[in-house]
Amino acid sequence: MRAAARTARLAGRPQAMARRALSEGKKPAKLWGGAFGEATDKTMELFNDSLPFDKRLWAADLAGSKAYAAAIKEAGVIDAEQMKTMQRGLADVRKEWAAGTFVEVEGDEDIHTANERRLGELVGSDIAGRLHTGRSRNDQVATDLRLWLRAEVHALRGLLRGLVEDARDVAHTDEAQGALMPGYTHLQRAQPVRYSHWLMSHAWAWTRDAERLDALWARSDRCPLGSGALAGHPFFDEDQRQKLSDALKFSAPTNNSMDSVSDRDFAMEFTQWAALLGVHLSRWAEDQIIYGTKEFGFISFGQRYSTGSSLMPQKRNPDALELLRGKTARLAGHQACLTSLLASCPSAYNKDLQEDKEPVFDAAHTLRVALEVARGVLTTTQIHPERMRAALEPSMLATDLAEHLVRKHDVPFRETHHVAGAAVRLAESEGTTLSGLSKAQLVTLHPAFENDTAADIVALWDFDRSAESRDAQGGTSLRAQKEQVAALSAWLAKTAQDGPAADAVALVTEP
Repeated sequence: MRAAARTARLAGRPQAMARRALSEGKKPAKLWGGAFGEATDKTMELFNDSLPFDKRLWAADLAGSKAYAAAIKEAGVIDAEQMKTMQRGLADVRKEWAAGTFVEVEGDEDIHTANERRLGELVGSDIAGRLHTGRSRNDQVATDLRLWLRAEVHALRGLLRGLVEDARDVAHTDEAQGALMPGYTHLQRAQPVRYSHWLMSHAWAWTRDAERLDALWARSDRCPLGSGALAGHPFFDEDQRQKLSDALKFSAPTNNSMDSVSDRDFAMEFTQWAALLGVHLSRWAEDQIIYGTKEFGFISFGQRYSTGSSLMPQKRNPDALELLRGKTARLAGHQACLTSLLASCPSAYNKDLQEDKEPVFDAAHTLRVALEVARGVLTTTQIHPERMRAALEPSMLATDLAEHLVRKHDVPFRETHHVAGAAVRLAESEGTTLSGLSKAQLVTLHPAFENDTAADIVALWDFDRSAESRDAQGGTSLRAQKEQVAALSAWLAKTAQDGPAADAVALVTEP
């Protein structure tokens, strides 16, 4: 009872006590300071501290500590009453972070130090000091970062799938499927395609990004907690880590304690994934920027995702798309940073690994915003089918001319390719277009044209017929467009339940 009363009394003390102690020249003891007789240099303090950026792990750190308290109770390190006191204190610390009232003090060198210091103020150092038994910040931070990333993966997955859904919905419309536009290779007009076909070409790339995100999380879904500093846990029996892993909703514990504290493959893979998604968003943005110029005029940008010029009132600039393109360089830098960081680290934990967090944090934040913006741009873009069709030109049907000779006259394609090329040269020399060539002129290029009717020749220059002839799976015909829309819908339904489970995410995201 005496211990309970003391705990209640300590819990009522305001955080101002910590600040008052500092004003009197006292400093909180370092978690690691027992063997040190000199204070840390001030510059070194700043150089070493990570709380300014790793405090965003506060919810993950507290969730891990709550589960760890239960684990050491089961291991006989603390009793049931001590565990309950710890967990109540951790819940109170969580409330302060959630309310924005948590007070950081000098000496809080990272999120783990800050939370343990505050727990001691709330429940007493005798109780709080037992929480870290058998645990190291090495396995603690490796667990925290995975818990935090799990919630980010869940959120990013939802946004990315939303972008795919938006693309599917736009591509499903009659307007998008009916709009014929030039398809480009080498940024040169190539063959007629449907706007829906172009849009879904990007959507399919985004599905691969979503699948890669699920795959990287599946590889990351392991619990390092209970590994200690590097050699393992001295108080756990052979089943304890599995139980701790289950409590934190991981699929399994990690297999080797040295690897557990140094493994940042999951962080590296996440930044690599982010960089590749950035590339795919950038390529889509670049297409949109080009198609939105006055020279093309295929689309107009929604005003809510555009900006103006401070000097030229007529401008509507696609700044959202330009920033999507620009953020790709930032994302690529993060994966390059982690590659260099991890390549030079020897076995087990090294302080270098403190530098893993900011690239991961920033990549996740950047993509959260980028995906929201991309969805807004996509759904507010207005298309101009008449401008798209006006950009089609007969030279884009040169391949159709070659295919006509193959299909109707059984001429080998390699020969018909040369015939079509000769037709292009002839049209240029005559100052006309392919469709302006007469039957007599075509016969001079190959005698098989003699057997064609006037209607056959006219049909060669039909853009709609050209698009409809590409009817194989994945092609640009109307039937193939509807098939692709259905396939995207099937993919969305099939993968809906993949990724981190909601109850696992709730450990970090819910009170």
